[in-house]
Amino acid sequence: MTAAIQTAADADRFERPDSAERFTYDLMAAAIELIEAQAGEHPSLEALAARMGLSPAHFQKLFTRWVGVSPKRYLQWLTLDHARALLRDRHTVLDATYATGLSSPGRLHDLFVRWEAMTPGEYARGAEGLTLRWGWFDSPFGEALAFGGDRGLTGLAFSAEVGREAAFADMARRWPQARRVEDPDALTPWLDAAFRRKGEAPLQVIGAPFQLKVWEALLAVPTGHVTTYSDLARAIGNPGAVRAVGTAVGKNPLSWLIPCHRALRKGGGIGGYHWGLGVKRAMLAWETVELETGRDAA
Repeated sequence: MTAAIQTAADADRFERPDSAERFTYDLMAAAIELIEAQAGEHPSLEALAARMGLSPAHFQKLFTRWVGVSPKRYLQWLTLDHARALLRDRHTVLDATYATGLSSPGRLHDLFVRWEAMTPGEYARGAEGLTLRWGWFDSPFGEALAFGGDRGLTGLAFSAEVGREAAFADMARRWPQARRVEDPDALTPWLDAAFRRKGEAPLQVIGAPFQLKVWEALLAVPTGHVTTYSDLARAIGNPGAVRAVGTAVGKNPLSWLIPCHRALRKGGGIGGYHWGLGVKRAMLAWETVELETGRDAA
C-alpha cells in the first residue's frame, strides 16, 4: 500500500498500547505496513522477519498476538482472491436491508456514524459560506486528510498512493466556494471515532441527489461484507444505472466512513478505488480480520 518503511520509529497505527509495550506496538505496525506494501510480491515469513530484525518464530508469535491472525493469513486477505471470496461468502444483496430504510442512526455503519446531508441549495452553491476545517491524521491505511464543517466530517481522503498534494487538491475542488481553515484539533474527536470507534463520527455529506442515494445505500453494507455495483443500482431503484452508480461510488467524499471500498465488480474483480487499489485491499483485509477474529481492529 505504501513504500516499505525501514524502521518502526515512524509507525503509529492501530490501537494505542500501554507505554511499556510501545516498542512492540511500533514494530508490529511497521510489519503490517510492510506486508501491505509488498503484498504483490508474496514475501516469505523469513523475509518479513529479517526486515523486522527478529527470528521467524518470534516474529510469527508477536504478529499473531497483536493482529489476531498470522502474517500468512493477513497477506492472503490482501490478494485479489480475497475479493472473490468475499463475494462468495459475504455478499450483501442490499434489497431487503435497504428497503427497511436508514432513518435510525443505529443502522449506519456499525452504530457510530450519524448522517446529515447538505441541502440541494447548499450543494449547488459549491458550499459557499461554509467554513471547513482540515488536517492530516495517522490511520491504519496511511496518512489521512480530513475536512469537517460545523455539523460533521465532510471529507476523508488517503494519500498513501496518490500523494499529499493530489489528495488535498482533490478535496478542495469538491467545495470550491468554502472557506478552508487548517485546524486538526477541531476534527480529532471525529477521527478517533472514525478509526478507533471512540465516540461518534457525524457526517455532513455534500453531494448531488443521485450521489446521496448511492452513498446512503453503501452505509447499509455491514463491516466485513461486500456488495456489487449492480446491487447498489437495484437498491436505489435504478437497475440500469450501473455505470452511473460506479461513478457516484468513485466520487464518495468520505472514504472508509461511507464504505465505497465494499463495492466490488459482479464477476469478482476488486474494481477501482479513488485513493488506490492498495488502500482498498488493506481496508477489506482490515475488516475481515475484525469480523473473523471478533476483535475491534480499530
